[in-house]
Amino acid sequence: MFTGIIEEIGTISSVKQSGQSIVLKIKANRILEDVHLGDSISVNGVCLTVTEYTRNDFQVDVMPETFKSTSLKDLKNESKVNLERAMSAEGRFGGHIVSGHVDGIGTIKRIKQVDNAQYVDIEANKDLLKYIIYKGSVSIDGTSLTVFGVSDHFFTISLIPHTLSKTILNEKGIGDVVNIECDMLGKYIEHFLHLRSNKLPMSHQNSTLLDKLKEKGFA
Repeated sequence: MFTGIIEEIGTISSVKQSGQSIVLKIKANRILEDVHLGDSISVNGVCLTVTEYTRNDFQVDVMPETFKSTSLKDLKNESKVNLERAMSAEGRFGGHIVSGHVDGIGTIKRIKQVDNAQYVDIEANKDLLKYIIYKGSVSIDGTSLTVFGVSDHFFTISLIPHTLSKTILNEKGIGDVVNIECDMLGKYIEHFLHLRSNKLPMSHQNSTLLDKLKEKGFA
């Protein structure tokens, strides 16, 4: 479990690809202060397991499912990546609940500077957009952010100077791909409502919350 508060920007030092699997070696500093084999580290929002480490870098495996559904397949030597260790019980919870299980990818379509904020439009498919709500939370390349607008084809986030300086989002441009993890609460609610609706007799389904949501156009 992560918070979406990026601790460090790491650098890819080695990419070994075999078919649709990858072994990544990543140079870092702070992340390695208390690292152990088997630890979970978020790399651009993807929860990966430490398989080897030294004082200067650590190694992780990327399996085929992760290869297909995230942007990690585009990483090269010297690519910069957002890094976050799994949250500790005694730490502050500064972002939102992030699992490190990326739901899909999006493409940056517009970047606009507004005073001290940078507004970014990210195009995504409808399967992702249905979980993204105005003023809700979303994880972009592992960074916890607030949604400031949603349309039929894209959503908008706003980046403050601190976020730009502490994450790789400062290096992103129009056409670049980002990893998206939607707020898991919405996904759980949808799943439970679907199960409940399917189990209740037809005579009782009109009184379910799911039907009420459908009537209002939310489901």
